[in-house]
Amino acid sequence: MTISIGDRLPDVQIKKASPEGAEDIGAREFFAGRNVVLVGVPGAFTPTCSNNHVPGFVENYDAILGRGVDAIAVLAVNDHHVMRAWARFMGAEDKLMFLADGNGAFTRALGLETDLSVRGLGNRCKRFSMIVEDGVVKHLNIEEKTGQAVTSGAARILEQL
Repeated sequence: MTISIGDRLPDVQIKKASPEGAEDIGAREFFAGRNVVLVGVPGAFTPTCSNNHVPGFVENYDAILGRGVDAIAVLAVNDHHVMRAWARFMGAEDKLMFLADGNGAFTRALGLETDLSVRGLGNRCKRFSMIVEDGVVKHLNIEEKTGQAVTSGAARILEQL
């Protein structure tokens, strides 16, 4: 079952990638007491994610935080080493938080898993964005088609804030 507006995020372990390595953290702890924009992507370094989706959040970082958001986090079913390298590649280490859902447990608990085996990627995260206030989903945007970042992009989040 897919998470919905008004639902509390599941408390599943994720890894927060940083220049120093990775920190294990429970999702409930990560989102507690803050307003967070969570951006889900099928994979680090993939074309749509790297060229269209995540850059919008980097470019609009100040505008998004200026509307009461405490953090912007990017989630992918990748390991923390890949997420850390992608953060550097995107020039976003000092802006966005990169969350690694290595085995996809958090993605599955959200009900946002998709099978991209036909593309050689296996089970991944659907492309989405959400606004989370103190662990509760306030807005949820899920892309229906692969290869696009329209419904879940930074412009949509700015409209919702």
